[in-house]
Amino acid sequence: MSTNITYEPSRVSRERRGFTMGRSGFFGCTVWFTGYSGAGKSTLAFALEDYLCTKNISSYTLDGDNIRHGLNKNLGFSPSDREENIRRIGEVAKLFADGGIIALTAFISPYRKDRDDARKVHEAAGLKFFEIFVDAPIEVCEQRDVKGLYKKARAGLIKGFTGIDQAYEPPISPDLVIKTAEHSRADCVQAVINLLESNGIVPESTKDSVKPLELVEPRLSQVLKEAETMDFVNISKLDMQWVQVLGEGWATPTNGFMTEREYLQALHFGCLVDGGVINQSIPIALAISTEDKERLATHHNDFALKYEGKIVAVIRSPEFYEHRKEERCSRTFGTEHPDHPYIKMILASGDWLVGGRTEVLGRVTWNDGLDHYRLTPNQLRDRFREMGADAVFAFQLRNPVHNGHALLMQDTRKKLLARGYQRPVLLLHPLGGFTKDDDVPLPVRIEQHKKVLEENVLDNENTVLAIFPSPMLYAGPTEVQWHCKARMVAGANFYIVGRDPAGMPHPATKKDLYQATHGRKVLTMAPGLTQLEIVPFKVAAYNTKTKKMDFYDPENKSDFLFISGTKMRQFARTGELPPDGFMAPSAWEVLSQYYQSIAKK
Repeated sequence: MSTNITYEPSRVSRERRGFTMGRSGFFGCTVWFTGYSGAGKSTLAFALEDYLCTKNISSYTLDGDNIRHGLNKNLGFSPSDREENIRRIGEVAKLFADGGIIALTAFISPYRKDRDDARKVHEAAGLKFFEIFVDAPIEVCEQRDVKGLYKKARAGLIKGFTGIDQAYEPPISPDLVIKTAEHSRADCVQAVINLLESNGIVPESTKDSVKPLELVEPRLSQVLKEAETMDFVNISKLDMQWVQVLGEGWATPTNGFMTEREYLQALHFGCLVDGGVINQSIPIALAISTEDKERLATHHNDFALKYEGKIVAVIRSPEFYEHRKEERCSRTFGTEHPDHPYIKMILASGDWLVGGRTEVLGRVTWNDGLDHYRLTPNQLRDRFREMGADAVFAFQLRNPVHNGHALLMQDTRKKLLARGYQRPVLLLHPLGGFTKDDDVPLPVRIEQHKKVLEENVLDNENTVLAIFPSPMLYAGPTEVQWHCKARMVAGANFYIVGRDPAGMPHPATKKDLYQATHGRKVLTMAPGLTQLEIVPFKVAAYNTKTKKMDFYDPENKSDFLFISGTKMRQFARTGELPPDGFMAPSAWEVLSQYYQSIAKK
């Protein structure tokens, strides 16, 4: 080593570097994957890099073969060259980690001393180093033999090949052992994420897991007994729907009704930013009256929530803050018009908001004959896993399904199959909370959807029909982010977005309250949703030539008939049939009977 050199420390602190990268802390470290050739080191490292990217966390994979194309192209595979190869990589990984990046190294690195030296380099610089043993038996690696190297080594064409004629020294005390022959790639990635989270490298929100707030036994009985002695507030049906949303984990990783800090982040940023960027475009807030606030805030004790006389939840360490309704409405809806259905409820609610860690006392049910459709995010993930789904595409709707909708869902499935997915599954996910008076009620919509599936307009074997418990806000592009994020929590990785999602006519002008394409455009840019691919809605209309719903072709516009919602409702009320091919006949019958029944009333 030269003696006439001086180390120059950076003028930028690691904490400051983390903040400039849009984080609340410094994430720099090295994750060192070691194991036989073919064990899955590079596959796992690149999958982890991709996953971290979707969470807005910077990482970079230093792959053994890639490095030998440049930095280490002058090195062979002798013991001394292998030692120098790993020494250089240890130093390079340290620089990446010092820059706030999670360095992912995928090298056989067969010698313990070389790996230990790489760890020491990091520890001397105050950086964390995680040695991960990718433990796949040599027989499995040889069977995989993606690059054909084992075959060449067995034939004597490659000398000094680890596992054949050169030893591999497995780690004695690795930070993690991953058996790629026994676990899926996704599970292996999450194992590394759990390691990083438990060591304070990445926030809890990085984990691909659901955070339900429902209590289970024995904790449920303990808290229920405690809650019977607490002060309480009565909540509305709308509030109860939000309790269900929180309890089942749709708003992961929130801890309950929002504190003021969380509320301001959701209202002004559309995200929660403590511990990573988490899309949460809709504030989930609990409004209470001044009378209740003064009573509860006197002691700041935990209190219970009651719905229809039953204790349903407990709020711990409550925080009370002013409910600035005009600001909330303007920022959420882009209007404060009092005749907007959800704004009307906000204006009628209490003048104070309260937030805190919320414990939901068991599963929320409505006993309306539809509870078996109300699958939680974890239940949906289990269902997709049981079905062998390798892609899940979600369709959010609050209206009946006509064949134009079905055409888009069919087309999406075809495209996913063409891209190489083996079992794409559709999540048909009607909204089940509050909707405005002129929307079709949930029981009617579910019955209509069932008929669509029974007639095989949609592939029944590859569709999951379930209810999304959220209330409808009619907040346009702001709300569509919430709809998208919640489906992502449930395991969807593709999301179909339609024209004017979550929109409605302006209460006064009757023109569209939101620009019809803005929902789709916003989703393609929204922070915290980058791991979900947005499937744009194609315009469908009735093709009078083919007598079926078809994607609109402006070159042949005279062939197409647009059947508006108003026209559809008119057909249904009068008993007139729509054109053949517009909707599954039995599904239309359900809709027609509903509209004729309300016409009689």
